[in-house]
Amino acid sequence: MEVGTTMEIKNYNGSLALNATQCGCSVKDLVISLDGGASWFYQGFINAFEDHIRAAVEKVIPENIIGSTSKLDSLLQGLPRSVSLDNVTALNMTFVNDPQYGNSSIEFDISGLFTSTVAKTSNLQKHPQLSLSCGGASNMLLLSLDEDVFNSALEAYFKAGSMHWVVDKVPDQSLLNTAGWKFIIPRLYWNYPNDDMVLNISMTSSPLMRITSEKIGATINADMIIDVLHGTETVPVACISVVVSASGVVEASGDKVYGTVGLDDFSLSLKWSKIGNFHMSLIQ
Repeated sequence: MEVGTTMEIKNYNGSLALNATQCGCSVKDLVISLDGGASWFYQGFINAFEDHIRAAVEKVIPENIIGSTSKLDSLLQGLPRSVSLDNVTALNMTFVNDPQYGNSSIEFDISGLFTSTVAKTSNLQKHPQLSLSCGGASNMLLLSLDEDVFNSALEAYFKAGSMHWVVDKVPDQSLLNTAGWKFIIPRLYWNYPNDDMVLNISMTSSPLMRITSEKIGATINADMIIDVLHGTETVPVACISVVVSASGVVEASGDKVYGTVGLDDFSLSLKWSKIGNFHMSLIQ
């Protein structure tokens, strides 16, 4: 007996649709033997209906395969289109494009963009990808991430207000006291002698990532407000605009992923001040 079937998987509105385009069964030899006292009598009937039995088998097997295909199709179309990661973001799991077939592999592309559960993210376009593979010469798993995946996650958390930090601890704690700045920003020390400070840091825009064949780059824009803890009051005294550009590379080896990151550019500019102008180069 030989059974052959041809199936195709298509993208249908972001879900996978499975369809059996061809299915057939061929029974070449059918032998049914009966044992017992009256077997010779019934054997004659069986031999007479051999063609009917063969036809019934060749009919029912493809029908069962097609029925199982329909169940699998319902399962594929029931896959979640979105997966919530936390109370801020969800991962878009809809499929894009039809699957791509190789000699011994099949490739599925999913959106993979992060969407905000509290605010709409902008319409991101397709850009270069970061690819990581695991396995030996024959890759068992290939992971390819478009830069929009990273940018959509950053934008979702930015719009949710999650990119805001208050820094009150640093390795050199004297830097968060006005006494440590009395020779660089004299007016700060004169107005608030020996007062502690905190840094109120907020992103002014969503960080932007760029992926090229050579490296991964990122640009961060933030405002850093210097707050002085004067008695029971928190007094904002200055705001510094911070722009950071960094780049790095990511590599995979076996079951490990590692990378290196370097600082490309770092600049500070005074946005406003209640303690007079001071040179950013001294701070930078």
